[in-house]
Amino acid sequence: MVDFQLTEEQQMIRDTIGAFAKDEIRPAARPADESCAAPDELIQKIWELGLVRGPIPEEYGGDGGERSAVTGAVVAEEMAYGDLSIALHSLAPRLFAYPLLEMGTEDQKKTHLSRFTGPKFAAGTAAIIEPRWDFDLTELATTATRDGNSFVISGTKCCVPLAEESDAILVYARSGGAGGFGGVDAFIVPRDCGGLKIGDREKNMGLRGLATYEVLFEKCKVGSDARVGADKGIDFSRLMSEGRVAFAAMAVGVMRAAFDYARDYAKERRAFGVPIATKQAVAFMLADMAIEIDAARLLIWEAASRLDKGGDALRESYLAKNYAAASALKVADNAVQVLGGHGYIREHPVEMWLRNARAFASLDGIATV
Repeated sequence: MVDFQLTEEQQMIRDTIGAFAKDEIRPAARPADESCAAPDELIQKIWELGLVRGPIPEEYGGDGGERSAVTGAVVAEEMAYGDLSIALHSLAPRLFAYPLLEMGTEDQKKTHLSRFTGPKFAAGTAAIIEPRWDFDLTELATTATRDGNSFVISGTKCCVPLAEESDAILVYARSGGAGGFGGVDAFIVPRDCGGLKIGDREKNMGLRGLATYEVLFEKCKVGSDARVGADKGIDFSRLMSEGRVAFAAMAVGVMRAAFDYARDYAKERRAFGVPIATKQAVAFMLADMAIEIDAARLLIWEAASRLDKGGDALRESYLAKNYAAASALKVADNAVQVLGGHGYIREHPVEMWLRNARAFASLDGIATV
């Protein structure tokens, strides 16, 4: 059975991050969308909360806290409630650090984890998504071919957050003949590695405050010590399950933001002498939105709970991610409808949330718990 009651510590984290998101992140959301940049001062404030260094052991400079998928999902939801772009930007270093923390060798941990425990924000990222209409995590086209004591990486990735700022990129590539999630490895590729080329910043429909790039690997050669986990490799299925839980949790955060705004608007907006929230069509729409939010969160916490117990959550995380992606579009679109003509103009944030919500169906592996 899944216990849907947060611990006292988790509830404290939820309250703290939720208040910060409302007071600090939400006011910066629209300016970040308009300027296509997350404010450096805010990113630094978020960094100082310890959301990245928290689970990193003290021996590598971290806080040595417990790493929990449920706690991570709670943090992801609250951060995205403030703004999805800023949440993805500030938590992007997890994409690089946490796979090493969980599956890297001791040398890899000692070499790289301390970079994410200092006082200043340190960019980090992972390259997973590929620019193909039929992109599937189980069929990566990027390859890593062994060449003596080295690996040669070839392929193209897209939607790589903070690629231009990161000293190194964690690249997922197929290195074996096994199908599905088998045969996939992760490689630590330095930013200045020969054959690595970072393209121009992508111009996306949503997530305008998050800098993402296309990254090309043209016979990019790295040593065998760049393979995460050495000969043991990685559990790609588990890493992607963790990523789907985090991204789905962020979808819930966006849904909550859209619902809260639409509900409050409906209470204040009057038509024919009464608040539109009293109209059956609007009331039923708001009720459906609330149902979608709670249903998605329960699926996410079920998957996260399985991960925390060391179980296989591939099915649960996939269902949670797909359901949350569809629900996010529905809830954000309903919020636009509740506001009527006001929902389409930039004076209100619901149109931004609708654009951002479209990302959940398109991006897989851009976050982690």
